[in-house]
Amino acid sequence: MDTMEKQALTEHLRDLRTSLIRSLIAVAVGFGVSYYFIEGIGAWFVQPLFTVLPKDASLIFTSYQEAFFFI
Repeated sequence: MDTMEKQALTEHLRDLRTSLIRSLIAVAVGFGVSYYFIEGIGAWFVQPLFTVLPKDASLIFTSYQEAFFFI
């Protein structure tokens, strides 16, 4: 049951290039969609934290880069 057909090296490289381009496009589209909804996603991530914090409390960041994770 050998249904795989033999391909030349150039055909394999062509298939690899096509797969890589499709993968990069999918990553770029996924990044664009997630960047568009970044505030909603960030609020969703910190929502459990805000439910247990006292009223009128805020988050405190101890280093500069920590704040970028909650934008």
